[in-house]
Amino acid sequence: MPAIDSLIKRLAWDDLDLAQLRRFIELARDEDLAGLGLRRKPARTGDQSTASLAAAPRTARAIVTARQPMVVCGLPLVPLVLAAYGRRASVQPLAKDGKFVEAGAQLAILDGDPRILLAAERVVLNFLQKLSGIATQTRDYVDALGSTRTRLLDTRKTTPGYRMLEKYAVGCGGGWNHRLGLFDRVMLKDNHLALLGSADDLAMAVTRAKKAAPDLAVEVEVDRLDQIPPVLAAGADVILLDNFPPAKIKRALALINGRAFTEASGGITRKTLPRYGNLGLDFVSTGALVHQSCWVDIGLDWPDA
Repeated sequence: MPAIDSLIKRLAWDDLDLAQLRRFIELARDEDLAGLGLRRKPARTGDQSTASLAAAPRTARAIVTARQPMVVCGLPLVPLVLAAYGRRASVQPLAKDGKFVEAGAQLAILDGDPRILLAAERVVLNFLQKLSGIATQTRDYVDALGSTRTRLLDTRKTTPGYRMLEKYAVGCGGGWNHRLGLFDRVMLKDNHLALLGSADDLAMAVTRAKKAAPDLAVEVEVDRLDQIPPVLAAGADVILLDNFPPAKIKRALALINGRAFTEASGGITRKTLPRYGNLGLDFVSTGALVHQSCWVDIGLDWPDA
């Protein structure tokens, strides 16, 4: 069996591709300033609200403030956003990603050309509110799972284009990343065999996968107890128990008896999660860390206004 830490990840900021993030930020900027995504481009572009005002002062200061308790995530994006609007603004972080803060906490100070700060305000807040929401939700789920060796994993149910940022946010909240995509693990389900017309059963598919990609872990999803012995014998590294209630999980763990890593998934909610903490599972996974998260309330305050 592979080492358990080779099966999961916790993306750090340094794991993210800054060039890709800059392109992503430019898309968000151009939605706001130039109607990106519209077939017919607007006749006017740019921040028309700020342009309609009298001459602005040369410099201004704004404070990014948490308006509710939260786990902070996304602060390293702020200087990248400001740079996309021009290099006439700077940021001074006052918190760190992964830190829990109370309502009223100051997260960062922005200084510079007020036209830049006003134009970038919504994009800055959109990133921070979304990612901090995921981190906060994840922390709540980690707390619900309780003090246990079972690790909480995310899934591939992520917002298109946002996956690595969202998985980074899960890590900031104390969760762990399951596979990042289809490229970094073999994961076999009955549907693969049925839809692709394979003559293999799950056990034969495990054997074939381990020969084809010996450097990758092979995970097999089962929904019946009788599927477990043959895939164990074939050398599955991880067995995912799909929609198994806790009592059935106990029977499955007795069958597996430490010969593969175990994961429970399917139908697990914040309310039911505590039931899985002391069963002896290696992992519990849920897409709710991302797709059921809510944006948190973060504001940009202007102390001199």
